Amino acid sequence: MTSTSQTDRERDIDAFIDSIDPTSMRDARHLREIAAARAATEQTERRLVDAVRAARAAGDSWTAIGIALRTSKQNAHRKFASLVGQTGE
Repeated sequence: MTSTSQTDRERDIDAFIDSIDPTSMRDARHLREIAAARAATEQTERRLVDAVRAARAAGDSWTAIGIALRTSKQNAHRKFASLVGQTGE
């Protein structure tokens, strides 16, 4: 998803939350917190992929990356190899 369409989507979500009639729902603060947590999760996932990409570019093995992720090298490879553009050990 591009940042423009993501920005449009964020505006649409905010508009929806703002449109909620407070008499039909307690308030939207919990929904806003969910949206904020989701956005933070997406940002964290991008940071993690960037870090794995940098580690691989620096020559770190999938074994070392797996250890840093507290998982196996196979699981690290399975999750990140296609995202960082590397499919070999």
